[in-house]
Amino acid sequence: MLYYLFEYLESEYQFPGATLFQFITFRAAMAIILSLLISTIYGRRIIRFLRKKQMGESIRELGLDGQAEKAGTPTMGGVIIILATLVPVLLFAKLDNIYVILLIVTTLWMGVIGFTDDYLKIKRKDKEGLAGKFKVIGQVGLGLIVGCTMYFHKDITVRQEKANSDIEQAVTVEGDSDFKPAIKSTKTTLPFIKNNEFDYASLITWISPELSKYAWLIFIPIVIFIVTAVSNGANLTDGIDGLAAGSSAIMVLTLALFAWVSGNIIFSDYLNVMYIPNSGEMTIYITAFAGALVGFLWYNTYPAQVFMGDTGSLTIGGIIAVIAIAIRKEFLIPIVCGIFFIEIVSVMMQVSWFKYTRKKYGEGKRIFLMSPLHHHYQKKGIHESKIVARFWIVGIFLAIIAVITLKVR
Repeated sequence: MLYYLFEYLESEYQFPGATLFQFITFRAAMAIILSLLISTIYGRRIIRFLRKKQMGESIRELGLDGQAEKAGTPTMGGVIIILATLVPVLLFAKLDNIYVILLIVTTLWMGVIGFTDDYLKIKRKDKEGLAGKFKVIGQVGLGLIVGCTMYFHKDITVRQEKANSDIEQAVTVEGDSDFKPAIKSTKTTLPFIKNNEFDYASLITWISPELSKYAWLIFIPIVIFIVTAVSNGANLTDGIDGLAAGSSAIMVLTLALFAWVSGNIIFSDYLNVMYIPNSGEMTIYITAFAGALVGFLWYNTYPAQVFMGDTGSLTIGGIIAVIAIAIRKEFLIPIVCGIFFIEIVSVMMQVSWFKYTRKKYGEGKRIFLMSPLHHHYQKKGIHESKIVARFWIVGIFLAIIAVITLKVR
């Protein structure tokens, strides 16, 4: 809203400093500062409210050190992340931008699913919460919305030609351009490959070029799979204090860089990455989200004063998935979101091997002492704060590798 206010003041009254709001980096900086302040200052009040309403976590006994002490810790802390993200976005972002709208819908959609799950857990005093099939239906529903919007919406395009020197001189370093031709496309990018563009339509057009109009039959299911997988990966990662929030902050700051570069005609041209008109506006949303996560860590690091619950973890996963899809970097998810990927793979390996050995030998065997992976290290006697710190280090390493893909092909 402030963007439109200062745009009006600048055009009508030449208000001093109003032009600052035309710059994405300025608005992104303001967004992250405000989200940090909201999550740290008002986070305490929200925690106090949750404690007053007895929104405490019911802990299932898993034989882990320090587990009993966590019982009764307020959950639903994801509300802090959601509020601290949306308020700066509503103030500083262009609210008519389709990518911003898509991220707001994602936040509210997944937030409602997670909130419902947490509320049912507290009401029933168990860890079951919302039935798994309803969670999956919600994730698939979001994937369907995102996939259809990405494929059919007229404002979601990519630029197919290089900008000439006249256009480059006319475009500011900070802003997006209306440079044409920008066309509808199902193209995405592949990391570490020289000619790194891949078109989902090619999975069907090899049969006949005329089938290109049915590319949505391939594209939308892939989007649904990505949204479901990443949101579940974030949910599994949220098992010890500070792990999910800290790891996610590293991921989203990495994606902020990709979003800003992809939405900037000059830097995308220089780095030879796909230019996506208007996608730079997502930088404001992503930085607000990162600030909210870091501010939430103030209360979520060991020993946690609040848990994010599914309200936070499902929302985090959904947002990260949609950002990656929107900037055409979904094939970077196993790297950028490597922590989520490792966690979900560890569960799949554990369950698959247990079922296989039980069927073959009559007794199930395990690969890990416990899954997800962070619980394996807890079982080995490593303190959870050390596990979290090491996971963060791995996350930073993976983020650096992801950034390197801008030039290494």
